[in-house]
Amino acid sequence: MVWKAKRHLSDLLLCMMLFLLSACSIKYQLTGTSINYDVIKSIQIDKVPNRAPYGWAPMESMFNNKLQDIYANQTRLRLVKRGGDLHISGEITAYDQYNKAVSANGFASQVQLRMTVNIRFQNNKTNQSWEKQFSATTQYDSSQQLATVQERLVTEMIADLTDQIFNATVADW
Repeated sequence: MVWKAKRHLSDLLLCMMLFLLSACSIKYQLTGTSINYDVIKSIQIDKVPNRAPYGWAPMESMFNNKLQDIYANQTRLRLVKRGGDLHISGEITAYDQYNKAVSANGFASQVQLRMTVNIRFQNNKTNQSWEKQFSATTQYDSSQQLATVQERLVTEMIADLTDQIFNATVADW
């Protein structure tokens, strides 16, 4: 008899929880930014040129577009050409590939691709400024030609780099 009472009680609690969860709706938005929009209203993002000794031609424009997009999509900051409350500038400094793993026959089986950018950041409202390097890496199988996987790999690295830069500049991470 006690067992049935406990089972009915647990069923009742489960039904109540489901009712509460379906009846209530909690909405929140978390962008991760720590921007005071009363003070910071605009951002200037200079073109980040490719200064790497080795590079892939579309990489520069892909990086610049993604960097602007992340701020446009995840903040309410207005993108300006000059005089922004926040200012980002820099350059792509490295685009390299290295043998990552060696197979049993002594040849490379995995190749690591790395992209590095040097970024300068200035908050003109608080006079905070810094310069940092950000790097992202990815791997591909050495049986593949870089030209066949390069666009996908560069897109992955650019997404990682722009996330790192975004977090370092306006997120509370």
